[in-house]
Amino acid sequence: MSFSPNKIAATPELAAYLRLMRSDGIGPASFKRLISRYGTATEVAAALESAAKKGTAKTKLINKGAIEKELETSAALGVSYLFIGFEGYPLALAETSGAPIVLTVKGDLSCLTERVIGVVGARNCSAGGIKLTRAICSDLADNGFTVVSGMARGIDTAAHKASLHKGTVACLAGGVDVIYPSENAALYNQITETGLVISEMPPGTKPQARHFPRRNRIISGLSQGLLIVEAARKSGSLITANFAAEQNRDVFAVPGSPLDPRAQGCNQLIQDGAVLVQSAEDIIREYDTMPLLRSVRPPQKPTKATTVKISPALPPAPVATTSDLLSLLSPSPIHIDELVRLSGKPASALLTEFTELEITGDVMRHPGSKYSRISMKNE
Repeated sequence: MSFSPNKIAATPELAAYLRLMRSDGIGPASFKRLISRYGTATEVAAALESAAKKGTAKTKLINKGAIEKELETSAALGVSYLFIGFEGYPLALAETSGAPIVLTVKGDLSCLTERVIGVVGARNCSAGGIKLTRAICSDLADNGFTVVSGMARGIDTAAHKASLHKGTVACLAGGVDVIYPSENAALYNQITETGLVISEMPPGTKPQARHFPRRNRIISGLSQGLLIVEAARKSGSLITANFAAEQNRDVFAVPGSPLDPRAQGCNQLIQDGAVLVQSAEDIIREYDTMPLLRSVRPPQKPTKATTVKISPALPPAPVATTSDLLSLLSPSPIHIDELVRLSGKPASALLTEFTELEITGDVMRHPGSKYSRISMKNE
């Protein structure tokens, strides 16, 4: 179960939990040490207040008024709370070192099942990476897995959109009510209706650089396994993979061309022992003896009954610039139709630009109306 702001305000122990975790200098580890010493959060707060009056306190508790204001804001936003050690807190996350003591949530808590797969990857991803992410995440959702990601541009966004029809979990670096990036406002609204948004930050918190690694450990902590799709050698996705390994989670990675810097991190993970993934079946077989339905059926033409509709309410993609077009390409050829859909430009405009890019040596044309990027060494 989750706790409403009104329930917290009326329960001294829960209010003390929240007050402690909103105070500077108290993190999950120090919170647990204090509880071990004093017994309850209420007694910890009383001890710290007493020390403050004597001038011996090393930690200053946040004012009660700030907690009351947060709870009022949360009530207005429809935000609820999960507390570690209480019913409803995700068990997988609770078992990890440094698990958040308090989580804020908005949406459907039933999405936090035992079959959760984290999916992260490059913001500046290729069209092929987006296409594969959508296929994998749609299949995972159809086979009973909940997809959790960070709602960032690129791979995260593709993962959420592909699994919306079954409920997806977005873990935010800022407050649970702060949409980042702002272009994902429609996606955020859809997730709160059919899935779940989760954060350890107070509502209204603007995401800062230091918040993202903390967010990443929650993504991996909630998950049975973590899938990486396109990641440079030094990237936030690899930080998440390190968290997953430390938390004893399975790590999956999609291989890519050695010429594409966005594939180098994934290729390194595979060399280090990550499970190579080419389809959702590679993940499912790790947890389930049942194969993907589509893998045992003969090819069929999509129908209205079988086609997954991805984010119908989202606005059309913004028209891409030449720089954006290059970022969509990788050394692996991709069909012009896919590039039309992802770029928001008509085929005639793309063909004109690709002709110029062929002349400059940036793009190569392949049989079957496919294009690839020639060199990415400078990125």
